[in-house]
Amino acid sequence: MRADGIFIAVEVSDAAASDAPLAAKLAEACPVDIFAQAESGALELVERNLDECVLCGLCLTAAPDAGLRIVKLYDGEAPLIHA
Repeated sequence: MRADGIFIAVEVSDAAASDAPLAAKLAEACPVDIFAQAESGALELVERNLDECVLCGLCLTAAPDAGLRIVKLYDGEAPLIHA
């Protein structure tokens, strides 16, 4: 699953996107509501909020094994790396 904004893109593995507990964790972690949980429990990317990303890395910390990538489209598709 991938959604592109003007400045960033968000990529999540399909397996992670269908994981309800993970979707809830990501929705809670993001301060600008890029992630939401559908009624089915699956992860949704809120495209209108993508470019609100502040590159805080809280999503990467919350779900380090989710196959999640934040891609900086303005920087040659460089991934956000969070220690």
